[in-house]
Amino acid sequence: MKSEIIAVGSELLLGQIANTNAQFLSQQLAEMGLGVYYHTVVGDNPDRLKQAVNTAKSRSNIIIFTGGLGPTKDDLTKETISSLLGRKLVTDENALSHIEEYFKKTKRTMSENNKKQALVIEDSFILKNEFGMAPGMAIEVNDIHFMFLPGPPSEMKPMFLNFGRDYFMSKLGQQEKITSRVLRYFGIGESQLETDIQDLIDSQTNPTIAPLAGDGEVTIRLTARHKEETTAFQLLDELENKINERVGSFFYGYDNTTLIQELMNVLHEKDKSISAAESLTGGLFTEQLTAVKGTSKVLNGGIVCYTNETKRDLLKVSEKTLETVGAVSRQCALEMAENIQSLTNSDIGISFTGEAGPVTNEDQPIGRVYIGIAASGQETIVHRLHVAGGRNTIRKRTVKYGCQLLIKQLNENTVK
Repeated sequence: MKSEIIAVGSELLLGQIANTNAQFLSQQLAEMGLGVYYHTVVGDNPDRLKQAVNTAKSRSNIIIFTGGLGPTKDDLTKETISSLLGRKLVTDENALSHIEEYFKKTKRTMSENNKKQALVIEDSFILKNEFGMAPGMAIEVNDIHFMFLPGPPSEMKPMFLNFGRDYFMSKLGQQEKITSRVLRYFGIGESQLETDIQDLIDSQTNPTIAPLAGDGEVTIRLTARHKEETTAFQLLDELENKINERVGSFFYGYDNTTLIQELMNVLHEKDKSISAAESLTGGLFTEQLTAVKGTSKVLNGGIVCYTNETKRDLLKVSEKTLETVGAVSRQCALEMAENIQSLTNSDIGISFTGEAGPVTNEDQPIGRVYIGIAASGQETIVHRLHVAGGRNTIRKRTVKYGCQLLIKQLNENTVK
């Protein structure tokens, strides 16, 4: 079965609202095993809508419309499609009573055009609107299933969940379910990751593999199809294991998680406190950490020490270090990490210092970064990195590297 979603409304084309309905319906249909092959957006124009429908009929078995069921002149979905299908519009008495009752309860005058919302395509299956006025409907014509849903998400979502899903399942029976899993990686480029698993990509059948790069990270979406969900999960597990045998050192989590969230999870799991000394990142690490629920249980504090004077006076970095090797150095990162840990009585202290550009203050290349990690019972470790990108990209990626390094160290060692 090939599904298509047609969203009707000029406001979508003008960018006044986002087409979240299509996203929601695609997710729901995938869970039901119904593949969505096309998304179409068309304005409030009957000729263009007819063209879109004729195109959809030539390639899809299921066509779902959202929007255009309201009372105004530009709400033309029902009128246009009923004409195209050669079906009359008739008044659904239950829907009309529902609309009349709504106006009585709200003590408003019902205008004549509101009756338009009770019109449905003759012989269609009615989808009750429990959160609005215009009912939805579904009808099968020439082996194509048409479904009409309202545009407002607050009406469309419950209508589909409560009535639309059941309609399709009763008509189509059990379909192969589509189960997806997103694997998240950091510290490896998309091209390198694809090279490392190229033979798996070339031989993919079920599950499928879809790599995607973004914001310094790489994700892989694995998608399996099977009638039994447990079998689909087993297929995903097997393929995930094969992939992570090769690139597992860069793997950090699933689906919509983030590096900062995963760090928070590990800190809670290990029951460890942390503090941060930030020069290059200017408080970005601490800001992101405090945006995650539960921060108060793990974060003791932090210092933004952007100038050498602040590093010396507040963080107690030695004058000798700043004069001889400078702020962008292994020794400075080490002292920053150890001193913030001591000053805040934390289990872990992390420091960030480096050169983000666009000009350099010391004799260091742009992108040179030092991350220091001081942990109770362990020797302080300083990581030297070269981070590519513009100023803000370097700062953001440095925070991610800090999270990744902390997660790895916490998982591999016991911080006393």
